[in-house]
Amino acid sequence: MGGGALMTPALIVLGVPPTSAVANDLVAAAVNKSVGAAVHWSEGSPHRAVAGWLMLGSVPTAFAGAFIVRAVGGEDAQDDFVKTAIGVTLLVAASTYAFRLLLELRRGPDLTKGSAEPTVRPLLTFLVGVVGGLCVGLTSVGSGTVMMVALLVLYPTLGGVRLVGTDLVQAVPLVVAAAASHVIVTGVDWSVLIPLILGGTPGTYLGARIANRVPQSIIRRGIVIVLALTGLGLLGVPPLWVAAAGVVGIVAGTLAWRAWRARHLHLWIS
Repeated sequence: MGGGALMTPALIVLGVPPTSAVANDLVAAAVNKSVGAAVHWSEGSPHRAVAGWLMLGSVPTAFAGAFIVRAVGGEDAQDDFVKTAIGVTLLVAASTYAFRLLLELRRGPDLTKGSAEPTVRPLLTFLVGVVGGLCVGLTSVGSGTVMMVALLVLYPTLGGVRLVGTDLVQAVPLVVAAAASHVIVTGVDWSVLIPLILGGTPGTYLGARIANRVPQSIIRRGIVIVLALTGLGLLGVPPLWVAAAGVVGIVAGTLAWRAWRARHLHLWIS
């Protein structure tokens, strides 16, 4: 999951204006993602053709993002627009991600092994890049949420580690383009940016190193809950209701997942 899905909302909660939070997070992401991408590149995990088509579509629209936000209106209007856009993007990503998990389970284990080399789909991959780049350029969210879900749908046989590697490699020029436009329009706050880079760089490096050792199913279910709760919070849902939704989501989601999984495991065996 992209850092923007967590970093940007966290900065907003801490009192940083939404437009400034997006700008600073994008600049930090340009540094942090480069570290993770370098690790995955050295280990040969990215699918370079897929990453190339994504970059071709995403870089121009990502650069346009800050200028679109500026055209919305005054500073208050821009902040409201960005905050709402982030909340909606996170809820869409959470819903799509949850649907993808259920779809994988329903289809059976063959498509989840990730052992087959996928056939590249240039046009659809390019269009995903265009939409994903626009999301990132507007909100800083999308390079590791919206883009990742789209890759899961387009390339179901691409293994988990290769999926992460491909997403990180394509995200570097994407966030650099988005960061450049936001620096031009908004500028950066060094008191916010420096701690983000100092904390995020080692965290990204560590995450890339342990990607093969972490149970993917647990992480994916956790991602759905985190994205949904963050999106609700940014859309103005009261904290008490967000907390209640989190508890219900964890309990009900776990029970539903186990029941669904048991049912389809039985179908596979029979």
